[in-house]
Amino acid sequence: MPEARIAVAHGQMDEGTLERVVIDFWEGRFDVLVCTTIIESGIDMPTVNTLVVDRADRLGLGQLHQLRGRVGRSGQRAYAYLFHPRDQSLSEEAYERLKTIGEATELGSGFRIAMRDLEIRGAGDLLGARQHGHIAAVGFDLYTRLLARAVQGARSQRPSSDGREGGPAAEEAAAYVQPLESTVQINLPLAAYMPTDYVPDSNLRLQLYRRSASLATQQEVDDLEAELKDRFGPLPPEAENLFFLLQLKLHALRAEAKAIVIEEGQVVIRADSLEEVDRERLQRRLGDRGRVSRRAVWIPLDEEDRWRTSLIAALQAISESLS
Repeated sequence: MPEARIAVAHGQMDEGTLERVVIDFWEGRFDVLVCTTIIESGIDMPTVNTLVVDRADRLGLGQLHQLRGRVGRSGQRAYAYLFHPRDQSLSEEAYERLKTIGEATELGSGFRIAMRDLEIRGAGDLLGARQHGHIAAVGFDLYTRLLARAVQGARSQRPSSDGREGGPAAEEAAAYVQPLESTVQINLPLAAYMPTDYVPDSNLRLQLYRRSASLATQQEVDDLEAELKDRFGPLPPEAENLFFLLQLKLHALRAEAKAIVIEEGQVVIRADSLEEVDRERLQRRLGDRGRVSRRAVWIPLDEEDRWRTSLIAALQAISESLS
């Protein structure tokens, strides 16, 4: 098309030049805009009726949906062509993405595309090994407490219907947020969650997760475990791991431990409180089940899960030495 007026836009251009190019194209001073996926970011082009995407197989489903939305924003018919190399076979995920974007063409298809994208990529487990984003960074227990504290703060700024600041909802949230300051980081290679075939209802599973995160005594843990066994039957291994972590957290808080993590193939208890106890006596009590240092206890990670008993015993010994 030798007669076409062509402009180029990409993210490495300075802000002023990029803005000028886009405005000129929008005002019709250019016929063709050659650009990167930068245009997916909400630029309104009502006069553009054709989109050509090269190597569409490399783009995510959300990107393809946003890019396609750049055309067809006015009364005239628009076209979007998504190309991929003819001599290369598509991966299964790329094929599913292109198939989905080709089928979802009606108005209001964004939610359908988002759900399909979730199916293709998979969702993270709240308490499993496939956590994503902020939950993966801080852990489910601390994440839910931070979220509850943020919600409590937002609600406390609005007066309730009876005129009091925050109202009953804020008081309820406060009971959940209260233990936030005293927490412990636990990062162990355990699949700990409520399986969907054990508790099928997703809303009920979330309620159980929230209840488990707020448990503060061993009796409360035992009561919840007994309730689940009564309602749903014997605990599957994943749920047993979850209750083990709940018990472990209570013991760790009493021992004033800061973290329980895996390092160099061993379970490590990090606790500044060890400086206040008789470490030689603690070492004699643990024997060959653990090694006590100034601020940590190292427990071998054996394959028969004996480390669980040793871990609980070490935490109990530390807490008893502090009392």
